[in-house]
Amino acid sequence: MFYGELIIAGIFMLISWAVGARLKAKFKEYSNTPLTRNFTGKEIAERMLREHGILDVTVISTEGELTDHYNPMKKTVNLSASVYNGSSVAAAAIAAHECGHAVQHVKAYRFLQMRSALVPIVSATSKWMQWVLLAGILLLHSFPYLLLAGIALFSLTTIFSLITLPVEFDASKRALAWVSRSGLTTFEAQGKAKDALKWAALTYVVAALASIATLLYYISIFTGGRRSD
Repeated sequence: MFYGELIIAGIFMLISWAVGARLKAKFKEYSNTPLTRNFTGKEIAERMLREHGILDVTVISTEGELTDHYNPMKKTVNLSASVYNGSSVAAAAIAAHECGHAVQHVKAYRFLQMRSALVPIVSATSKWMQWVLLAGILLLHSFPYLLLAGIALFSLTTIFSLITLPVEFDASKRALAWVSRSGLTTFEAQGKAKDALKWAALTYVVAALASIATLLYYISIFTGGRRSD
């Protein structure tokens, strides 16, 4: 029963690795493409926030590579060092994308609100969800509804992954529109910024597909076990 999950995990692990490697290659390539104005990622983020009337969000530097994110609780745009200090198309695209999330927050973007509401629930259930699923599979014929409970918990993770997609796509859309209006890039460089964000978004698409495939796998175990009883 566990081989199916291992196969699914292995397939999507390889796909995720390939997409991640491509994203890093694109970021490295576009990090060498200069902007029309010599602004750093920090300055670009602060400018985008200011032009959207967002004055209570702080732009800070965070450790790691491609660890950029927006924290709605602390109201911080967290940029990795290469983006925070960088002055390139890649840095501009990522900095603007994270600010796109801050704009979503201010405008009460529905999918961001839904995602934020799910964060504490998913965080709380993820600690013991796998144990419930494992116990549910082992006790499938004697106590099948334990696996059903595990499937219900896992479905929350899948829903979270699916809701993340429009949040990320919309943030990129807002970022690219603002970068274009700001005059920071040429027409050619704008295309590179769009390409960089496309590969970043694909990492979330792969995660969502992996979650769906795994959920269907657990459902197939449950329905198969019920038919054999």
